[in-house]
Amino acid sequence: MKLAVGADERLHVVEVVLDYLREKGHQVVWYGPEGEGETVPWPQVARQVAEDVAAGRADEGVLLCWTGTGVSIAANKVRGVRAALCDDAETARGARLWNDANVLCLSMRRTSDVMAKEILDAWFATSDQPNPTDDACLALLRELDE
Repeated sequence: MKLAVGADERLHVVEVVLDYLREKGHQVVWYGPEGEGETVPWPQVARQVAEDVAAGRADEGVLLCWTGTGVSIAANKVRGVRAALCDDAETARGARLWNDANVLCLSMRRTSDVMAKEILDAWFATSDQPNPTDDACLALLRELDE
């Protein structure tokens, strides 16, 4: 799967996520600083990842910032993106199953290496299961995009 991945800092958990995604066979397009100690604005990174997903240049996206809230807010400004801030595997599973989320957002402050891998595993193991209730909610979201 082709993934757009970004963060405003290159902290340890970011390296864990990048390495794990590559280990799982994903093609990763990176948006963010190249080296430790460098930073880029989180809205910029979120926009780049979200636009790749919305335009179909990436199948899905993964974003990280200190709390995860900034990148999730910014990514959700891009039409067609459903970014979900997840701090555990069950939340990631639900975001995929019921919300058809296409961008996973993580907190660099709260996400341990182990939790990051569990969240990623749940995210990629789960997909949207169409049903009348959730489909109606997703239709309302598409209306909001308009």
